[in-house]
Amino acid sequence: MDSRPKTRQVAVLVETDDSWGCSVIRGIADYSQNHGHWNLLLDPQDHDQRSALPDLWNGDGVIARFGNRLQVDQVRKRKVPIVNVDTLFEGLPGVCDVITDDSERAHLAFHHLRDRGFEKFAYFAPPNHRYSVKRGEEFIQLVRRSGLECHEYKPGYRVGRKLGWEEQQRRVSRWLNSLPRPMAIFTVDAQRGRQLAEICYMAGIRVPDQIAILAGDTDDLMCEVCTPPLSSVALAGRRIGYEAAAALDRMMNGERPPTQPIKIPPHGVISRQSTDILAIDDDTVVRALRFIQQRAFQDIVVKDILHEVPVSRRSLEIQFRRYLGRSPAEEIRRVRLDKGRELLARTDMSIGEIASACGFANGTRFGVAFRKRFGKTPLAYRKQLTRS
Repeated sequence: MDSRPKTRQVAVLVETDDSWGCSVIRGIADYSQNHGHWNLLLDPQDHDQRSALPDLWNGDGVIARFGNRLQVDQVRKRKVPIVNVDTLFEGLPGVCDVITDDSERAHLAFHHLRDRGFEKFAYFAPPNHRYSVKRGEEFIQLVRRSGLECHEYKPGYRVGRKLGWEEQQRRVSRWLNSLPRPMAIFTVDAQRGRQLAEICYMAGIRVPDQIAILAGDTDDLMCEVCTPPLSSVALAGRRIGYEAAAALDRMMNGERPPTQPIKIPPHGVISRQSTDILAIDDDTVVRALRFIQQRAFQDIVVKDILHEVPVSRRSLEIQFRRYLGRSPAEEIRRVRLDKGRELLARTDMSIGEIASACGFANGTRFGVAFRKRFGKTPLAYRKQLTRS
């Protein structure tokens, strides 16, 4: 009798045409290789090139980024365990949701822009079937809870209406020209961020001097070929894939799907040129912040800032508290720790190497500061990212 574990057949309805989809699939593969003994059917498509299960597929489970109601109905008819990895169709009965924490995404975006001194905000998300309105709601509500105004792009047409490129440009240009400046705009994703940057260029609007742009997700190609290169929120796609596979495995073994979504926080913000500006009208603070950004990883202290910016320490403290809500020393530590978190997520550097790269004397001091800021050790944070 064959005692080898059964090779399960798992369909993955996640597009491979962007960095996020590829990283989700990588996370699923990580789990499958270590735990699942699965045969993965990747991104099957119908004759119209839409993501769809083949009629003859007879598998054990599905992990999907649902894009429309027809796809949802088709998959649910198969009566197999299903895990959803996007918020567009969140909360379907009997389906497990493993999704990005949109509240944390909004928090990262807002504070990245707020730390650059912006007091005017907008959200850009043309009507589209590819994303949920929830992404924008979280950001808009956070801005308004902070006592600030957030403008929205409302072009006056519904999802599904097709507009020509020139008409889209006219509508977006009108909206951009109606906004006060300097303005920080959070876009729903990298594709829309790149579109906005292109329209700004053609309309003679300077990015980031007049309008700063931050994308709600990271597509490496879209962000890097954008003019200027596009800052973006780095989602934990690989961890979403891993946790989705782990949840599906439990469901295929007979467990019921959880009643609440499993929310995965993003890694952080990847800062590029599209937000490389300080919208602060105090030259002393701007100079000090520029110095911190350039030298934070060289073991500087507040005294070094005072050599660059000839004001009293007390005056500098007051101005930092006024504009940023923290002291110069706290800003140095914040910049270092944010860099450390990015390196933990995006590299295989050791803790000691990361500590040195971020301006800490050793790994122990980095670990203590990291745990105080983020509530976990650097190793625990890195382990959380993939859980593999």
